Amino acid sequence: MPNDSHAIPTNLRVIPRDQHPVSRKGISQNALRVLYRLREGGHQAFLVGGAVRDLLVGGHPKDFDVATDATPEQVKHLFRNCRLIGRRFRLAHVVFGREIIEVATFRANVDDGSGDRQVHDGGRLLRDNVYGNIQDDAVRRDFTANALYYTVEDFSIHDYVGGYEDVQNRLLRLIGDPEARYREDPVRMLRAVRLAAKLDFRIEAGSAAPIPELAPLLAEAAPARLFEECLKMFLSGHAVASFEGLERHGLLPSLLPETGAALAANRSGALRRMIIEGLRNTDERVAAEEPVSPAFLFALLLWPAYCRTLIALQGEGVHAAEAQRRAADRTTVHQLDTIALPRRFSLPMQEIWLLQTRFPLRQRKRVMRTLAHPRFRAAYDFLVLRQSASEGHAEDVAFWREAQDDPDHAIAAHPDAAPDTSDPAPEDGEPSSPRKRRRRRRRGPATAG
Repeated sequence: MPNDSHAIPTNLRVIPRDQHPVSRKGISQNALRVLYRLREGGHQAFLVGGAVRDLLVGGHPKDFDVATDATPEQVKHLFRNCRLIGRRFRLAHVVFGREIIEVATFRANVDDGSGDRQVHDGGRLLRDNVYGNIQDDAVRRDFTANALYYTVEDFSIHDYVGGYEDVQNRLLRLIGDPEARYREDPVRMLRAVRLAAKLDFRIEAGSAAPIPELAPLLAEAAPARLFEECLKMFLSGHAVASFEGLERHGLLPSLLPETGAALAANRSGALRRMIIEGLRNTDERVAAEEPVSPAFLFALLLWPAYCRTLIALQGEGVHAAEAQRRAADRTTVHQLDTIALPRRFSLPMQEIWLLQTRFPLRQRKRVMRTLAHPRFRAAYDFLVLRQSASEGHAEDVAFWREAQDDPDHAIAAHPDAAPDTSDPAPEDGEPSSPRKRRRRRRRGPATAG
């Protein structure tokens, strides 16, 4: 059952405008319109959550959420450009072109029978549409840093649970009993890691302690929700810090089970180095406002799992091409139990993997077909990353770098395929390269003599 708000101490602290850095200049004009309209309609209205938190630490929030005592229906009555969404949490979305201002009614902790709340036996909150006042709403939020309320009435910030001080100390602290809050919504464990990585905050010791033991509860979360959380974690510019946070708090084996097992078995650490290098490149692309692909991201994150599965199939004597296809399918299907990876991403991911086997091949027709493949560039970038795990790929990288500009010259300069290795499970944790096929010289017909 969710925490009783009366069991969580609250103490209203009002931080006046001259004592905090939040300015209307940093707030979306559309969010301000919503705040003022709600107030004109006789309702309380506050900017709340991540926007206030980010503005306090000098960030530039992209999303602006509003909390109010108006019900979703009352919000809809005030805004013609409003639509009501959600079943688990009933919300109002006020739409201004591409920008959506999310408006949530203050939620209460205790269900007096007037609202709609459903809790799973294990404590997981399935639905929560019981409304209350701002104090109730503050203790229902996940972290103290997200329970800060900015008002346009006098431009002050209202803090009920010590969030302002925690933001000053760059500390991420759960509101209420950490174990109960994680059981209520296991995805909060991932949010804790993601927000700590994004904000360069430290997860408070009491909030961090239950995570390793409760990590298996992620299996109860909706796979589609975990997919969205992964995109936020790894495609927002803080991928390396997020991955390291997953490792540090024991969440990686529950989120990416087969990758976690493969990394644990990889004694050299080469596969982990490859992942870290790939995530670092992703962070650099985000910082440069360059596009990033979920297909490439998951090709990277699941590569250790694919390699481990492929090595096992090779050890069973499965033919190389068949082993590669089976490994790709098996890795994808197993991961779908946890994360709902859409086919529009899983299929290109598999193509990136399978194209790796073409890179040691130098025959002209094969080279031209590989260059023409729609996934070639992504696969080549992936090959470059593989050098982080094994220097044995340097020759392939050099060949295909040159082949993109002048394939005929590259083929003439590098006529042979890369040499084979007899070790089915090299130290870098990658499967063995395809065998180099020697062309047999045809013997002419025997002559009498």
